[in-house]
Amino acid sequence: MALGDIRDAGVVGRVSEPKPGRPATVGCPARGRRRAEATRWAAVTRRARSVLALVVVAAFAVGCDAIDVPSSSHTSSHSSSGSGAGVSDGRAASPLENPEGMKPGLAPITSDADRGEALKLIERLQVKGRGPKTGYDRDEFGYAWMDTADGVPLARNGCDTRNDLLKRDGRELRFRSGSDCVVVSMTLQDPYKGQSIKWLKQRAAEVQIDHVVPLSYSWQMGASRWPESKREQLANDPLNLLPVDGPTNSSKGDSGPASWLPPSKPIRCSYAVRFGQVALKYEMPVTAADKQMMLARCGG
Repeated sequence: MALGDIRDAGVVGRVSEPKPGRPATVGCPARGRRRAEATRWAAVTRRARSVLALVVVAAFAVGCDAIDVPSSSHTSSHSSSGSGAGVSDGRAASPLENPEGMKPGLAPITSDADRGEALKLIERLQVKGRGPKTGYDRDEFGYAWMDTADGVPLARNGCDTRNDLLKRDGRELRFRSGSDCVVVSMTLQDPYKGQSIKWLKQRAAEVQIDHVVPLSYSWQMGASRWPESKREQLANDPLNLLPVDGPTNSSKGDSGPASWLPPSKPIRCSYAVRFGQVALKYEMPVTAADKQMMLARCGG
């Protein structure tokens, strides 16, 4: 086909004029389209870069807080509501409405009237300096989670104290096959961090039972002179026990309120009241610093 015939046939492409001694060549149509597309994408990219530059400039102008940056997600057994959220599952009871400790959880104290009641309760606490830890041993309070402590509401029911507390506070309970006592999985609304914990017995340490008034603390505040039966009662009393996030409980150790409070701020007055309820029930003093902190957490 002659050069003029190629042009008249409507072939899309660049036709080069023949050089001396060389035949005429026809440009590849597909290659031409790719070049056109590349040109268009280059223009789009330049525009996108310009827009991005404007966004960055605006970010520096208004500050980073004005920009929402999505965080990476990961699978966890903890569904957090935030350390300051104090979110309840609707079952948790205020300590003022739960003087025996038989209701689940620890709900925030929010009303002015309830805070006034909380302050009256804390004001009743006696004050004393913390004594030595000499002679303290966990076994002085009976073997762990015994079901035979006198004066305990859930004693002698055929189930150990730990599982009694998991049943009291947990939801979606599943038991070991053939048992109505041993909890193997549950959902717990942890009051100390305001988060929901999906718990399995295989990871038992993720949920621990906190002695609100630590046993070592009580030993230093007079329990060293109590009869063994009273110490066993304190160690297994539902009023003094809360299932909570394990690592958070471990960080508490044997601290009083002046040295340690739950991370969730809305629950701190409730924690102070529960600490005070236990101390009053067992006629146990607290340190002056602890009482001052407890009053402050409830607005005193």
